[in-house]
Amino acid sequence: MSRDSSSRSSVASRLLRWFDQHGRKDLPWQKNITPYRVWLSEIMLQQTQVTTVIPYFERFTATFSTVTDLAAAPIDQVLHLWTGLGYYARARNLHKTAAIVASEYGGQFPDSVEALSQLPGIGPSTAGAIVSIAFRQRATILDGNVKRVLARHNAVPGWPGESAVVARLWEIAEHNTPKSRVADYTQAIMDLGATLCTRSKPRCDECPLQRDCAAFAQGNPTDYPGKKPKKTIPVKTAFFLIIRDQRGNVLLEQRPPTGIWGGLWSFPESACEDDIAHLCQRYGLKAGKVTLDTPRRHTFSHYHLDFTPVQVSASATGRISDVNTTWIQPSDLNGIGLPAPVKALLVEMAV
Repeated sequence: MSRDSSSRSSVASRLLRWFDQHGRKDLPWQKNITPYRVWLSEIMLQQTQVTTVIPYFERFTATFSTVTDLAAAPIDQVLHLWTGLGYYARARNLHKTAAIVASEYGGQFPDSVEALSQLPGIGPSTAGAIVSIAFRQRATILDGNVKRVLARHNAVPGWPGESAVVARLWEIAEHNTPKSRVADYTQAIMDLGATLCTRSKPRCDECPLQRDCAAFAQGNPTDYPGKKPKKTIPVKTAFFLIIRDQRGNVLLEQRPPTGIWGGLWSFPESACEDDIAHLCQRYGLKAGKVTLDTPRRHTFSHYHLDFTPVQVSASATGRISDVNTTWIQPSDLNGIGLPAPVKALLVEMAV
C-alpha cells in the first residue's frame, strides 16, 4: 500500500469508527433516505443550522412528499413554508429544480454529480452529497464544515473563498474520500465539523483526527480556515408603508421574482418620507393619517437594511389595477410567502 493510500485509509477509517460510535443517525433526513429528501435537506442546510432546519424540513416533507408534489405547488406556497429560513433564492431554485426533475427526468433525480450540478441551486458539493448518501456511489463533498476540518487537519492557509485555497481543499477532500461506506463517510465528516471541529472552541481532545492534525500540532486550530477579508457593510434605508383600509386589511405587494426577497409579499416601500402620498396615489389610494414607528434593522449577508414602519390609513380613490398587490388580514397569513421582518410586523399587528 502506498503512503497516499495509507493516509486516505487512515483518515477515512478513523472517521468511520468515530461515526459508528458518536455520529448523528436520527436526523429526519437520515430516515427513509431518498434522493429527494437528501436534496431537500442539503439545500436547507446551506448556511443554516441543523436545529433551525429540522422543523422546516418536516413541514416541507409533510406538505410535499415527493418532488413531483413540490413541482406542482404554486411558488407562493413554497415561499410561505420557507418564510423565516432566509436566503430565499434557495426556495426559488428548489421549485425550479423540482419542475425540471418532474418534467425532464420523470420525477427521478439523476445519479451523477455532473447531471445534478446542472440543476438550479445545486453546486458540486451538494451534488456529491446526493450521489454519496442517496445513491451510495463514491462522490466528494466540500461544504463549510468539511472545509474547516480539512483546512485545520492539513494547515491549509488562506480564506476558502479564494480559488487557489478551495482548489487545494477539493484536492484533499477527493484524496480522503473512501471507495466503500461513502454515505457514512460523507455524514461522518460533516458531523465532525458540526459537533467537534467547530468554528470556535473546537473539542480537539475528542477528535479522531487529532494525532496528525497540523493545526492542533501548531496549537492554533482556530486560525484555520483563514478569515474572509473584512469589509464595511453598507447600510440602506427604506420606509415600509403599512397601508390599512377601514376594515383593517393591509396592502401587500409581491416583489420581483429575482433579487432580495424575490417573489415574496412585502409592504410597499418608499425611499423617503415625502414620497408616501405619491406612492399611495399609485395604488389608487388617498393617504389619511400617517404615523412613523421606531426604525428597525434587518441584516443581510452583504448589507444592513434600516427600515421605518409607517402606519398609513387610506381610502380608495379608484380601483387598484396592479395584479401584484393584495389585501390581507394580519391574522390570516396562510399560504403566502413573507420576509421575516414583514411577517414579524404583521404578527405584532394581529395581537
